[in-house]
Amino acid sequence: MATSDVIEWGITEKFHQAETSDNPSEKKETFSEILNSCPTTIDSEVLVGIQEQCIIGLGKQYSLEVEPLDGAQKLEDLIIGSNTKAFLNRVSKAKAGKIVKILVDLYLNMAKNAEHHHKAVEVCKQCIGWAKEERRQFLRQSLEARLISQYFNAELYDDALPLAKTLLKEIKVVDDKGLLVEVQLLESRIYEALGNLQKSRASLTSARTTANSIYCPPQLQASLDMQSGILHAIDDNDFKTAFSYFFEAFEGYDSATDSKALLPLKYMLLCKIMLNQPDDVQGIVSGKLASKYSGRHIEALKAVAVASQRRSLSDFKGALEAFEVELCQDTIISKHLDRLHDTMLEQALSRIIEPYSRVQIHHISKLIQLEQDVVEGKLSQMILDKKLNGILDQGQGIVIIFEDDLTDKTYDFGVHTIGNLGKVVDELFNQAKKL
Repeated sequence: MATSDVIEWGITEKFHQAETSDNPSEKKETFSEILNSCPTTIDSEVLVGIQEQCIIGLGKQYSLEVEPLDGAQKLEDLIIGSNTKAFLNRVSKAKAGKIVKILVDLYLNMAKNAEHHHKAVEVCKQCIGWAKEERRQFLRQSLEARLISQYFNAELYDDALPLAKTLLKEIKVVDDKGLLVEVQLLESRIYEALGNLQKSRASLTSARTTANSIYCPPQLQASLDMQSGILHAIDDNDFKTAFSYFFEAFEGYDSATDSKALLPLKYMLLCKIMLNQPDDVQGIVSGKLASKYSGRHIEALKAVAVASQRRSLSDFKGALEAFEVELCQDTIISKHLDRLHDTMLEQALSRIIEPYSRVQIHHISKLIQLEQDVVEGKLSQMILDKKLNGILDQGQGIVIIFEDDLTDKTYDFGVHTIGNLGKVVDELFNQAKKL
């Protein structure tokens, strides 16, 4: 047996032993040892395949580290390490691109906070730099799409938007429709974050049009549905249509066993609350698909639904305090809950004021358990919006309610009837002329 065959057999045996091991530390140690000791002079497809699996295996093990920051640092070192780059230079462009994308995706999925998002931006830039040096255009474009995503996550919109526009022009030339859909969707999300909903909707329409001409993976289709639901909820306040899109997104993510399924589920519950159907929340949560996503995020929206059902501002405030992280850190939920709070406050004030023609603001604030300044400001707003027919007497600290004028509409109905009769007479005259 030749020396190269002996080396190949030994490395293969060591790799199989590591793969079947249940000890993560042993796996990582063996994979690292194989990568460091594997000879570059032996031209063997088996060894190349083993090295590829060792690199990907190491990346997966690092992504599962108990300490995420430690695992992220090790994975970063693996991505930009000399051993990995040396191996990538020896294999085909397609295989090298596949390995880099897998490692970068593993790293990006670990990004949970702002600091890590900024580090992820730097890792993407380094990989893009390597792709440019090696003149690997398709890999560079794919990595730039991931960089745009990280810019978005890090809220660096001024950096994300120009790169997205430049990349879209390049992708349209090479006609890579799969990547084109991803970048158009990212552009839509960026415009939505910047508050330019018209351009966001235009980008989303372009993404959907492109997606209709190709096979769209379930997760990408779910992302498109998700963005559609968000725009319907924010721009049109059409929560019924938004709910249907969120449901489609939830099913798409759930079928792919993607943890992102929790987000559309939360927005589905939010839509039911905003549609004044809080009773349906419990039914959705206890369903077969949704039951496995139970946790604090779902409990937070259940608490809001209960408060909305009882029309209790104190319960609503208690839910916001108990689940501040889950409710207030999500900008979409926070924005709509502010609107729900205003609606509930208006309803509560109207219910308290209804029996009175004159009532002290101090008395209202005592009943509703809010500060007098807040109540006074809200009453002023309701009067200006013509939701309350009355005036504020700040000197005496009272609100004076006027009775709604009952106008006699007989005259209006009479004019309307005469107008219709005139049209009938004119039509009869025109028909008579033809005889």
